[in-house]
Amino acid sequence: MSAIGHASFPELSQPTPALSGSARLEIGLFYGLLALLFWLPIPLGSHRPWAWSLMEVWVFALTAGWLLLNLVRPGLHALRPYWPLLAIFGLFQLWVFIQQLPLPIGLLEIFAPTIAEAHLRVAPGLSTATLSLDPNQTHVALIKGLSYWCVLLLLLALVTSTKRLRLLAMVVVLAGTFQAFYGVLLALSGAETTWILGFKNSGIATGGFRYKNHFGNFLVMCLCLGIGLLIASLSGHSGGKLKDRLMRTIDMLLGGKAVLRICLAMMVIGLVMSHSRMANTAFFASLSIVGALGLLLIRNRSKSLTILLASLMVIDLMIVGSWFGMDRLRQEIEETTFTKETRDEVNQYGLSLIEQHPLSGTGGGSFYSSFPSVKGPGINTFYDLAHNDYLQFSIEFGLPATLLLGAAVMWSLFHAFTALRTRRDSLMQGLAFATLMAIVAELIMLTTDFHLQAPATAMYFLMMLGLAWKARFMQSERRR
Repeated sequence: MSAIGHASFPELSQPTPALSGSARLEIGLFYGLLALLFWLPIPLGSHRPWAWSLMEVWVFALTAGWLLLNLVRPGLHALRPYWPLLAIFGLFQLWVFIQQLPLPIGLLEIFAPTIAEAHLRVAPGLSTATLSLDPNQTHVALIKGLSYWCVLLLLLALVTSTKRLRLLAMVVVLAGTFQAFYGVLLALSGAETTWILGFKNSGIATGGFRYKNHFGNFLVMCLCLGIGLLIASLSGHSGGKLKDRLMRTIDMLLGGKAVLRICLAMMVIGLVMSHSRMANTAFFASLSIVGALGLLLIRNRSKSLTILLASLMVIDLMIVGSWFGMDRLRQEIEETTFTKETRDEVNQYGLSLIEQHPLSGTGGGSFYSSFPSVKGPGINTFYDLAHNDYLQFSIEFGLPATLLLGAAVMWSLFHAFTALRTRRDSLMQGLAFATLMAIVAELIMLTTDFHLQAPATAMYFLMMLGLAWKARFMQSERRR
């Protein structure tokens, strides 16, 4: 990390003046946020009640500290460009709160008659009932969702300088590299069980996660931000004297760019060895799409950027992939047919739940209890989650709330695209590239899995949405 920080980004090592108590608190909150981002994937992707409970306590403690800080030194004006994003996710959480709130049964019969009928079928004579068919799980989803909103708030409020932005990106890259290294090492070790918690070792890289697709999704988010950081560090000067070209070459080979490039290669190895078909497909598809857009839209584009994008495709896919199982992955993709799986049937039966509850949904977290009422005889496996987040969100929260979230994602995509086209600062260009690539990749991956149900992957995607707004609106700083 020191090589990255000092060789490529010298402003990170600038001396700082004496800090006041409120400034020290703000710095402590920022480093607490960085520690949280590094920790999230370690305990099984925080996809266990004890793990996300720890996450919630951590997040709410940081948020309380930020609120205390703003009582002393108000800084809400810095959030002005980001209020629309915070408001949309805040409205969504308000809807989840209403879903688990006891309401008069007569009101439900007017606005959600199918929900009222389902409650009365179980307990005739009820005077109050909830919009959710499983209010306990909806309450769990509410607390979890509020912690997500708080992380988005902290990210937008605390990442106030290019120094902090680079440090955040480096922590994400280090988290991805650590997960990839651990996952690959365990997969190649031949051990029968994992070294921690003693789960069965399948020989497929999963890192701190239990599910290979969540691991692949996480690595894609980290890779996107790492590629953006690498683009931001590229020099726009390709000519000059022989001495200058020699110094740039030495910096490329021995400096932070080389360390960052090694980290990216390690994460690509982990991604390929996860054998996550959709994660690999989404990563290389988004890299191709956004790479082409970058070559068209980035202003003052250097030859280094063209070479970088080409090398990412050629070196990572052709060389690293062939060494670490790309052939096997390709064979799995070719041999996979929907006749061997029942996910398409889950989608078909799930649509009937949307038809029954199009506006209100069945309640956050209620898929596992509501889906058995519509599943047909062809499904013998118990599905606690739909392998399609678009479907699951529509079932649980209703179409209006799902479309509201979709508007937030599309708005973030627009800001990333606009930043890539209009920003001249190299860091903002790299950040725009990273967030645009991450959003495109995630939109692809959500069609076949439940990545937004795992706290680690959900928070990282939410982080990328917030950073897309940062790429558009964050002030650039002149380097000394």
